[in-house]
This record gives sequence, structure tokens and C-alpha cells, in this order.
Amino acid sequence: MLRISRHPARTVALAFLLVVVAGTGLLALPIATEGPQAADLLTALFTAVSAVCVTGLIVVDTPSYWSAFGETVIVVLIQVGGFGIMTFATLLGMAVLGRWRLAGRLVAQAETKTIRLGDVRGVILRVGLITFTVELVIAVILFARWHFGYGYDIATAAWHSVFHSISAFNNAGFALYPDNLESFATDAVIMLPIALAVIIGGIGFPVLVELARKVKQPRHWSIHTKITLIGTAVLLVVGFIAYLALEWRNPHTIGTFGWLDKIQSSFVASVMPRTAGFNAIPIGDLHRETLAVTDVLMFIGGGSGGTAGGIKVTTFLLLWFVILAEIRGDPNVSVFNRNITPQVQRQALTVVLLGVGAVGAATIALLTLTDHPLDAVVFEAVSAFATVGLSTGITADVGTVGQSILIVLMFMGRVGTITFATALALRARPLHYRFPDERPIVG
Repeated sequence: MLRISRHPARTVALAFLLVVVAGTGLLALPIATEGPQAADLLTALFTAVSAVCVTGLIVVDTPSYWSAFGETVIVVLIQVGGFGIMTFATLLGMAVLGRWRLAGRLVAQAETKTIRLGDVRGVILRVGLITFTVELVIAVILFARWHFGYGYDIATAAWHSVFHSISAFNNAGFALYPDNLESFATDAVIMLPIALAVIIGGIGFPVLVELARKVKQPRHWSIHTKITLIGTAVLLVVGFIAYLALEWRNPHTIGTFGWLDKIQSSFVASVMPRTAGFNAIPIGDLHRETLAVTDVLMFIGGGSGGTAGGIKVTTFLLLWFVILAEIRGDPNVSVFNRNITPQVQRQALTVVLLGVGAVGAATIALLTLTDHPLDAVVFEAVSAFATVGLSTGITADVGTVGQSILIVLMFMGRVGTITFATALALRARPLHYRFPDERPIVG
């Protein structure tokens, strides 16, 4: 029997795999589909992985293909995947830091100084409370809009509001409409709450817990919280400006909208690549430059310990600070008057390079297997690895082998980054000798 305290990374991977197997079995039942025939194994597996890994890529139309039972299974998998990954990420952080701190101190803290090893129960309760509160508030807003604004009956409005609230907060991107959320692109009452849920879920619970405790004490925020908040804000602004400028005159996306709707749609569009996967404008009609910007936003992703995927904001910014220090000639990498250890720098670099390698290998394989253009294939690979769920529309057309590659990417992107980062931390050990220095030629 595996113990989280000794093998936390292995435990998380195994837990997600078991949930995927269970979800695949349920979705393969005849009752899970609208038609008389049950879903084939690949369709059930792909959908289960996409839901558990809170990605949102689909190979069949969710509202027309899956029955009410199938949709319920999907939303439960999303909730389990989102809540489970957050809980495990928090627990893994405590387990890792606990191993470090137990060598010298009994109480372990994350760098945020908000998560204590002796407060596991409290942390899980806070995660559950935040999850339930945000999802409930967003669901109530959506229910009111769909019921009173669009005339949905109470049952339909309730189901749609709950489904999309859970999908949004967990950054899943599954929707109960054939065009995802394009029908509501200019409806601020629907799109802005969904975008807010995506941002909150994507920031990460270590940050949310610290903000709840020290919201009026920004000077005492941890480096992790400061980096995450600054990085999130910068990327949202950059994405907003890019979408607004590049798509302003595109008649197939926001070109025909009024200027207020253009602003709103551009903001929402800048939020969704942060691994949410909802689309209110047709992704396949974006300019190639916009697709490239979206690739970058998707690959970076959101905050650590939350519902977002990607390499994470902190990882990206840490490497930026490394580059800045090297350009300046600084002997140490410092952020907000704190030095970043070489071990953390190496871990960040490793995560990024492995992500680039995974996306690159998948891109080459998909190009070999399909006739789709490079920009669409890269977009699909990045979206799968970063657990985003946005697509130019080629997911169902990449074939059995191509979909299998996307399944591996989704699982690797969601579970692999956490397990690998944790494994790196757990393997840290002192070295009692050192080889002579050497300086290979760089550049």
C-alpha cells in the first residue's frame, strides 16, 4: 500500500488513473448516451480523461451525444478532478515541505507561510468551502440570467447553471451548447461571472488561503503569492490587448461587435487560455497571430495548487528572473528581496523543457498522422498539454492514434507536472563532494 507521506507523487498519479478508469466505464454504459448504442471505448476514455484532467477537449458534441446521466458523470468527474487535484496539490506541498521541515522543525509551511502540516484537515475544509462558495454564487447568477432572461424552465436553468459553474471554477471548459458559449458572447451577465470563476479557480489555493488571512497586509504576502498575482494580472492585460488589437476588424470573431462588446469579448478571450477552455468566439476563425499569442498564454497557464494547467505562472516568471539576473550580471537570483535557490531554478527549467519536449514530440507525431496545418496542430497539442480545451476544430479528425496522443498529453499535463515537480523536491539530497568547475561555450 502506497503512503502519501512516502510516495505522494505516485499516489496522485494512481488516484487519477483509477478515477479515469471508473469514469470511462460509466460513460461506456448505454444509459450514458442519447442514442441506442453505447459510446465506443475511445470516445468514453477521451471524454473521461478530458473531464478528470479538467481539459475540455471533446470528440463528440456534449449536449447531443451524452444523455443526462452521461452529462452528470462528466460534471462529477470535473468536480473530482478539480477538487482532487487542488487537495492533492496542497497536501503534496505540505508533505514535501513537511519532510524538509521535520528534519529541523515539527511544523511545515509552504513558502506562503499559510499551510501547516498539522492543519491538513483545516486546509481541506478551506478548499471545500472556497470551492462550494464560488460555485454556488456563480450558479445563482447564471440561474437567474437563464431563467428570467432567457425563459429557461427552473429545472433546465438550474442544471445549466450548476454544470457551467462547476466547469468554470475547475477550468474545465465543458459546455452544454453545441457552439460552447458563442451564443452568449455579448452577454456580460453570463460571460463575466464565468470568467471570474475561471480566474479564481486558476489562481491557486495557496494564494487564496493567504489572501483570506492577510488581505490587508500585502507587505507580508509570500513571494509565491506576489509572483502569482502579478503574473496573472500581466498576462490578462497582455492577452486582452492582443485579442482586442489583432481581432478588432476580424468579421468572423469580434469585428462586427460594438466597441463595448469588443472590450468584453477580448477580456473574456484573454481569460480562457489560462486553461479554462470556454470559447465565446470561434477559435478556428482567429488570425494566425492571435493563435500564436493564445499558444503562449495556454502554455504558461495559471497558478500552482489550483485548477489551472500549463507550466504555471510562477515557473515562467522564475525563469524570467533568472534571465534578468544573468543579463544584469547578478551573482544571485533575487525576487522581492529574497534569493531563489539554485535547486528551485533547476526545477523550473526542468518543468519548462519537459513541457516543450512533450508538446514538440506530440506536434511532430500529429503532423505525421494528419494533414492539418502546423498552427492548428501546435494549438491542439499545447491545449491538451496545458489542459485548456480550446481547439480550432480538429480534435475529432486526428484519428484514433492522434486522439490517443492527446489523451497522454492531457494526463501528463494535469498529473505529470505535479507528480514530477514533487518527485524532484522529494529527491533533493545533500551532496558531500563537488567536481571541478568547467565553463563550456554557451551561445
